[in-house]
Amino acid sequence: MKTKNTLLAVSLMIGLGAATPSLAKTPDNTLVVAQSLDDVTSLDPAQGFELSSVQSFNNLYQRLVQSNPDNPTELKPTLVESWQAEQHSLTFTLKKGATFASGNPVRPEDVIFSLGRVVKLNLAPSFILTQLGWNKDNVDSLITKVSENQVKVAWNIDVGPSFVLSLLSAPSASIVDAKTVLSHAKNGDLGHAWLNSHSAGSGPFKIKKYVPHQVLMMEANASSPGGAPKLKYVLMKNVPDAATRQLLLEQGDADLVRNLGTDQYFSLQGKKGVETLNLPYASLYYLMFNAESKANPDIGKAAFWKAARYAFDYKGIADDLMHGQFRVQQNFLPVGFNGALTDQPYQYDPKKAAQILKDAGISHPHFKLVVSNQPPYLDIAQALQASFAKAGIEVELIPGVSSQVATNVKAHQYEATLTSWGPDYFDPHTNASAFAYNPENGSKTLAWRANWHIPALNKLTIQARAETDGEKRTEIYQELQRKVRESSPLVVGLQNKKLVALRDNIKGYVQGITPEMVFYKNVYKSQ
Repeated sequence: MKTKNTLLAVSLMIGLGAATPSLAKTPDNTLVVAQSLDDVTSLDPAQGFELSSVQSFNNLYQRLVQSNPDNPTELKPTLVESWQAEQHSLTFTLKKGATFASGNPVRPEDVIFSLGRVVKLNLAPSFILTQLGWNKDNVDSLITKVSENQVKVAWNIDVGPSFVLSLLSAPSASIVDAKTVLSHAKNGDLGHAWLNSHSAGSGPFKIKKYVPHQVLMMEANASSPGGAPKLKYVLMKNVPDAATRQLLLEQGDADLVRNLGTDQYFSLQGKKGVETLNLPYASLYYLMFNAESKANPDIGKAAFWKAARYAFDYKGIADDLMHGQFRVQQNFLPVGFNGALTDQPYQYDPKKAAQILKDAGISHPHFKLVVSNQPPYLDIAQALQASFAKAGIEVELIPGVSSQVATNVKAHQYEATLTSWGPDYFDPHTNASAFAYNPENGSKTLAWRANWHIPALNKLTIQARAETDGEKRTEIYQELQRKVRESSPLVVGLQNKKLVALRDNIKGYVQGITPEMVFYKNVYKSQ
């Protein structure tokens, strides 16, 4: 067996406190994951909204209730034993003996603090909970302690308990250890700076070491209410290059790799000691224009958005470029969600796109497209650059680190971007509130990031949320999908599957349909 010389091995030895070189076999007590971590902006569930962040939260934290990965519509009690629903409130009975990784008991005060701090910090995921009418002034009066093991969650808007339970299953509703977090608070930040790189949860793991853009190491939390994990460590190593990730897996320097391109995925199939997974996934890929770009006013015009829909080579990308690892989906609800439309009114027609622009008097159509340098984003962006060129639209690609691209988009410092969106909880409102909702309260939805002002759609989205008749509710969400795809700066084009590869001795890995459903608790290594 050969000696490992990779940066991965070095970081692993440092993280585990080892002083000697290791062989080309990862430690028996450690799962080594190679993926890109460049998208991480925060590991605080009140802020972390990127893929790598939310994938860590199911392993570091628990919510009151969480979706069953085998059946996402089923919500299972996690930190609670039961709940009682009334018209505008839910009373939860906390799980007896539940403790955080610190040893502190899980109390009603922790629930009140955790949900309230998301609202008060008002960071990216806060809009999920503020949909309940919560704000910094009223949230403390709406989430209250009933007894030593009961907490009441109330709301003052017209929605039913089942919808509220769905919201409380979102990663941002993770319950944090108030005593630990507040002991690290500075300048009234509710412990946010500390939680950016530490954890204070009750999940099966806790953060042992985090070095931004390098490594995230999680250590087993043996006292987790859900039971101790089977492995002592999970080491997530930032390996930006997909080909390098593939090589690390083949050499035995990594146990599991993510963010593979289709070329790497297919080349790994049939390799000795390797298993490939092609997993159903509710992630949508879309092109988004800044409707109020001062540098390029043309991209704020409805004619430009319509032309873009005919310049998008949907099938060419899904079938030829991505070899069937994507499907065409032109609606903001992913296939698998209640009410998702699957019809495809737009086909690739560059001549029609060019004519639409000509009729609108747009003589030099162009835009700068900021995109993550990770697969498959850059691959798709390059294909779009070519398909748009045939419609006479010049696209300048600006690849960058995922976290920086996300930061610029949230600051409205972009003309266009190609990115993806996954649901935060298993209810159609999760995507409607992102693609078809831009209230004037500062909620940082996708429509807000696109600078798209839509009072009529806001009203319709709220109507759908409040509707208790299932059939009528579905009809409203389908109407919203039609309106967004007919004319909006959000051009939805594709729904992907998740490509994962792992060593064939890795057992018990679970990944569900939504982005945060990554579970390491039951992973073990067979002999």
